[in-house]
Amino acid sequence: MNLVLMGLPGAGKGTQAEKIVDKYGIPHISTGDMFRAAMKDETELGLKAKSFMDKGELVPDEVTIGIVHERLSKEDCKRGFLLDGFPRTVPQADALEGILFDLGKKLDYVINVQVDKDILMERLTGRRICKSCGATYHLVFNPPAQSDVCDRCGGELYQRADDNEATVNNRLEVNIKQSQPLLDFYGAKGYLKDVDGQQDIQKVFLDLDVLLSTLK
Repeated sequence: MNLVLMGLPGAGKGTQAEKIVDKYGIPHISTGDMFRAAMKDETELGLKAKSFMDKGELVPDEVTIGIVHERLSKEDCKRGFLLDGFPRTVPQADALEGILFDLGKKLDYVINVQVDKDILMERLTGRRICKSCGATYHLVFNPPAQSDVCDRCGGELYQRADDNEATVNNRLEVNIKQSQPLLDFYGAKGYLKDVDGQQDIQKVFLDLDVLLSTLK
């Protein structure tokens, strides 16, 4: 099975990716992992990517697409793959179609884990961290016994700057704007499958499992 996994920050995409990989034995391929492997192996494209990243610049599409082609050509992808973090744009999605055609493959599903923005705000802004021991809490899902006090060591809890409402809201808005053209692209091609990510983690995977079992 050849899959692309999509979802906004906080939707639980990473958790579901782990469950899919464990159940179906296909490699979970993230953009970051691909770049790191290509740079470690010192492939021509890996070294090109490193030259841009070392300067703090975005890696050009043609380099990213080349690295994706190399990764999907590897032996462990023969039975399928789960792509995460690529494609991010419609031109990249078009390029992926070309890569898969070259490899004699095609996408089965593009899975979009759907969660309302208000719920994502609650998930992403509720994290608190202990200044003393680093213990992590969530005000809704894993609250401390006493507000702003660590259960473990009694230290003061704080909210990271990138977890505050304004930052999280901006991050979500940017992601929504970026992802909508992709969702439209894959919807038009008939690949897109929406999954309700507002359910219990196990129920989300149960729905995914029912969907993916048709591909066996």
